[in-house]
Amino acid sequence: MARRTTSRGPTRTTRPRRARSPRSDRITLRRTTVADIPVLVRHRRGMWEDIGGRSLRVLDRADVTYRRWVRKEIRAGRFLGLLAEDRDGRPAASGVLWIAPAHPRPGPFSRLTAPYVMSMYTEPEFRRLGLASRLVQWMIRYTRSRGYPRLYLNASRYGRPVYAKLGFVDGNEMRLDLQATRSRRRRAGGARARGRRGPAAFP
Repeated sequence: MARRTTSRGPTRTTRPRRARSPRSDRITLRRTTVADIPVLVRHRRGMWEDIGGRSLRVLDRADVTYRRWVRKEIRAGRFLGLLAEDRDGRPAASGVLWIAPAHPRPGPFSRLTAPYVMSMYTEPEFRRLGLASRLVQWMIRYTRSRGYPRLYLNASRYGRPVYAKLGFVDGNEMRLDLQATRSRRRRAGGARARGRRGPAAFP
């Protein structure tokens, strides 16, 4: 270790201590309560911010709606939040298992509810510790113990590798973006109208 000399003689220099990185074995999981709603709302907003493409105004409105929805679903018994915390009680990650209403189908999928993973988020300083995997593994065990034949989710590009390692696969679900379809029709209608009028005149 380097020394430096002063009028009183050589002294030992001290190196700055490195901040301790979080350890996954010091993080515990627990079920959330109504008191955890502010954390759940903040984490869901963080998820959307990471995905991108939404303005602050849109996210602000979504926070209000989500907060009301969480309270309603907790009262209905369909909302199972899971929170990962360090030893100091700091939120590290969270996720939600929503027991969503479902339409009946023949065979093992005849139940009127279906488990759905949503609102997965990990605080930046706690990432790469496998917390998302721990949360989802808990949800897998829970849904299997309740006799559900399948667990559903929509994966962002960030979460897809995590879910694939846990055995999730792409399904046969299709969708139609109605807003985009309406916009395309409006543009097509405008182009046809301009074609009937002829080329625009410029001064």
